[in-house]
Amino acid sequence: MKTVLPLDDAAADLATVGGKGASLARLARAGLPVPGGFHITTGAYRAFVSAFGEEIAHAEEARGLFAEHDMPAEIAAEIRRAYEALGDDVAVAVRSSATAEDLPDMSFAGQQDTFLNVRGEALLDAVKRCWASLWNPRAIAYREQNGVPHDGVALAVVVQELVEAESAGVMFTADPVTGNRDEIVVNASWGLGEAVVGGQVTPDTVVVSGGAVVRSQVGDKTVMTVRTPDGTREEPVPEELRGRPVLEGARAVELAA
Repeated sequence: MKTVLPLDDAAADLATVGGKGASLARLARAGLPVPGGFHITTGAYRAFVSAFGEEIAHAEEARGLFAEHDMPAEIAAEIRRAYEALGDDVAVAVRSSATAEDLPDMSFAGQQDTFLNVRGEALLDAVKRCWASLWNPRAIAYREQNGVPHDGVALAVVVQELVEAESAGVMFTADPVTGNRDEIVVNASWGLGEAVVGGQVTPDTVVVSGGAVVRSQVGDKTVMTVRTPDGTREEPVPEELRGRPVLEGARAVELAA
């Protein structure tokens, strides 16, 4: 199995690049404006853990095993080549994408880690930290609650150019509470999207149906994720922005379209 694939590769399916990766590949192939990047496949994860995989189930701190081992030289070289092809010292988002993720009857959203504003050699460490997050306590507990065997899961990583976002969020093409497919629900807040995905902020909610905004609620946006020279940090939202809608109606309708 290849260890690195182009973002829009036809081989980028659930088993190879995880749920998030497979969805992004479909969006990219459909011509939607997906930030450029590449997949690091589940094959790379399995090759890495092959040296210590039997120890994971018995380790009190499984994630520590990932930090202790070096990435195989061939995989590291492939990742470096794919990263360098994006440009010179490009800032990227390094996003976990598990094979047990975004399934019809359960969602693993937020169970594994994402690292934003990563550059250069820090990429390889961020990839290993993504892999290790498959074994964080909340991911292990969620699998056990839902009867997902630990030995059957693997983690891919999506590396994408980081958007310098003034605001960000999540858009659902079906209402996540009711399942209604006639409504598109947008959650949005100031800064990068991690504060929204990680649940640190109460975002705005905008509901679009039939080409118009049918409901909206302004959230108390107290925290935002911002870039730093070597990563990100959380900081308070300026007072004048907390009660201001992130998305005007026309912008929300454009997104939904």
